Amino acid sequence: MSERRNDPRPGSADRRTFPRPPLWLNLLLLIIAAATFGYAKHRRDTLDQKTALLFKHSDTSPDDLNKMRDDLAQMDLTKQQLAKELDGRMQYLQTLQSEQFYISIDSAKKKFQFRLGKEILREADIEIGDAKTLTSKNGKTWTYTPLKGGFSVTGKQSDYTSPVAEWVYALRGEALPQQRAEMKNWLGRYIIYLPDGYVIHSPPPKDSPAQGPKPGSYMVPEDDLAAVWPRVTTQTRVYIF
Repeated sequence: MSERRNDPRPGSADRRTFPRPPLWLNLLLLIIAAATFGYAKHRRDTLDQKTALLFKHSDTSPDDLNKMRDDLAQMDLTKQQLAKELDGRMQYLQTLQSEQFYISIDSAKKKFQFRLGKEILREADIEIGDAKTLTSKNGKTWTYTPLKGGFSVTGKQSDYTSPVAEWVYALRGEALPQQRAEMKNWLGRYIIYLPDGYVIHSPPPKDSPAQGPKPGSYMVPEDDLAAVWPRVTTQTRVYIF
């Protein structure tokens, strides 16, 4: 009677398997997955609740809130874009009740307003720079998309002399010179800086290569920016819709 051998035959496939993960690791992975799912559902439910609240028109709601509902209802937005719009507009409504100076820009009506609470202190027509992707001759790119939401001013500048920015040459389809031209107020006498390279600026001088509004930014008449200039600080909020 032959003896049964447990050794695998030469050349046969190795039937060994990886050791099973411990129970505590399986439970930890399940807990992490459940928490991730729960957080995502909470975010989605919160957004849906805000959307339902905003889109439900009510005769007893303030005119500003009803207007915001109507505006958002007509927009074709993804949930992420809608969330950003909601946050900016809710901050705007809170500022309406405050005693703070702030700037409001209505992109649809092309209006600039400098406000204190609900009171409009200064209003002006604006020009909006087109959304563009600029590519320089050496391959450097700048992408400017429509700016929406609530922001804080990051700085301001007036009566300056500086080299013309690289993006201006790309906008004009020109190669960047070895020595960029230095000009006084080449983007306009007044510049209010916003995050990510966007600005509110007055019109450039006639001899500037940067004519019109900067792409994705906002050009306001010089007299109007001059009037509000002393009140604009890095504490000033800007709401763009």
